[in-house]
This record gives sequence, structure tokens and C-alpha cells, in this order.
Amino acid sequence: MKRASIKDIARIAEVSVATVSYVLNRKEGSRISEATRKKVLEVAEHINYTPNKIARSLKMSKSKLIGLIVADISNDFYSNIARNIEDEAMKLGYTLLIGSCDENPEKFKKLTELFSEQQVDGMIIAPVVDSDESINKLIKEEYPVVTIDRYLKNVSLPGVMINNSEISEHICGHLVNRNFDEIIYVGYDTKLPHLLDRQNGFDQRILKSDISAKRILTGIHTIAEEIPAKLKENLDLSKKTAIYFSSNKLGIAGLRYLIDHNIKVPEDLSVVAFDETEAYYLFPTEVSFVRQPLADMAKESVKLLDSQINQYTPDGKRVTLHARFIERNSVK
Repeated sequence: MKRASIKDIARIAEVSVATVSYVLNRKEGSRISEATRKKVLEVAEHINYTPNKIARSLKMSKSKLIGLIVADISNDFYSNIARNIEDEAMKLGYTLLIGSCDENPEKFKKLTELFSEQQVDGMIIAPVVDSDESINKLIKEEYPVVTIDRYLKNVSLPGVMINNSEISEHICGHLVNRNFDEIIYVGYDTKLPHLLDRQNGFDQRILKSDISAKRILTGIHTIAEEIPAKLKENLDLSKKTAIYFSSNKLGIAGLRYLIDHNIKVPEDLSVVAFDETEAYYLFPTEVSFVRQPLADMAKESVKLLDSQINQYTPDGKRVTLHARFIERNSVK
């Protein structure tokens, strides 16, 4: 006979796995109502649930585990932020569990459930499109959650982000002052607010100039196919042109196209890219880019989560840090 699990309890009691995990393995507190707590315990007793060794070892105390869900661990930004978060978590005695959801809301949901089953004390997350429902379930159960890099407009959570709109406006102003004939913004066709902030910052500044501008937008999952085709369609090298790639993955795809077509930077075309990545250093020209404060982002996110774990508050603060524009040789 299959041994009963906390998923079975959650299904029968009609609550989340996170709620069951909290009731069975955490200290008494105000997070879960007494009625819900009683219902969970009654179901557990009825189906003869026996906790595993991990749950027994917790003895109603904190697990000292925290979960990190990133959008894409293959992205240099997220792999570096994960390393920094791990270092900061260890300083406070936490062990970090890492999951990558690959910009997939269903995988994101499964990771939140998995971390709940592992009795993590809290989670640091980079929300993806259509992950609102999964996150709101955690909020409803007052589960400690902090966002990093990203945020969702209709979800209220403490978190850490950068000044995306401001830094994009600054970059656009830098290019406008170089008197280009045309400036091309390369971004994503997305609903993610932090990426739209970058686009809006660019738009706000370009509207104040007389320079011609184009916008190239691509799907998050179709960069490799769309960027070469759209650059071929939109580039006019007879004009003095600059391109702003608004993410490192877009920048890498764009630089690959320029190399393949023997387009020289900055002689034929000027380039600015977002985020720092080792790939930029392999390009023949030193690429100007936006550097995000990864160490500070990690430190603040762990600090916020530790605070939520020790004393949960429904309206945690959102911290905005400042990125820096690193000017090198790719703009003429």
C-alpha cells in the first residue's frame, strides 16, 4: 500500500502543500488559522500519515533551507546571482536549494511545490509570465517569499530590483548625444514589467530627440531565430546607426550576427548591451554594457528573506539598486 504523503493531505484538506508542510513541521504561529490547522491535522491522522526522517528531524523548528527559483540558470546573470546568494545565505547559516524554471510558469509552480515539500523556510524567486497564481498561493499562506531582479505588477511582495527605466533612459541619452542618424532598441515581446521598464526608459528619452528610432522585439524563447532575421531586415549601414541590446542574451545573439556578416564595431555600427557576460570579452571590440550590482542584489534579497522568515509582514519593502553604465570602445 502506498504511504500517505503531504500531497494527499493537501488534496483532501483542500489547502496548499505549503500549508500542510507549515502545519506539520513548523512552530505554532499566526500564519495558519486554527481551523485550517485543525483540519490538516485531522486529515493527517485519518489517513495515517507518517512523516519522513527529514520532517521528524526538524522537531518543529526551522529547516535552515531556503529556495531560489531563477528564470534561466544558463544565463550568466542568473548563474552569477545564484553564486552570490549562496554565499550570503551561508553567512546566515542557510543552505540554498536552486531551481531553474526556464521561463515556464508550470515548471515554476512545480518548483514552489517541491521546495514546500522540502520544508524550506522561504524562497527567493525571479517571477515569470503567468506565475501570478502560484505566487499568490504562497502569499495567501503567508509563506516568506522575496523577488529578485523581477516583479509582477499585480503581486505585492518584498524584493530587490534595479533602476531599469532610469538606466535605459541614460543609455539612450548617451547615444542621442553622439548624433546618430538612427538608434535601434532590441528587446522582448513580453509582459514582464522589468523588461518593459527598460523599453519605456528608452522611449521616454528618444521622444525628446529628433533622431529616428526603431524597435525590434523578439520572443524570449525564439532569440536565435528572430534576431538574425530582424537585424537583416532593419539594419541600414548607410546610416550612422547604434543598437541597444536590452539583455545579455539579445546582445550575444546580435554580436554573433555582426561577426557572421563581417560588420565591424564601431566602424560600421555602434553597440551597447545590457548585463555583463564573458562573451563580450571574446568580441573583437570592447563592448559598452550595463553592470548590475549582483553582490548587493544578493545581499539585500537574503537580508529581506531572513527578516520575513523571522518576523513575517504582509507588506515587505521593495529595494531598488542602481546599475552602472560601463563605457568602452563599441560606440563611435
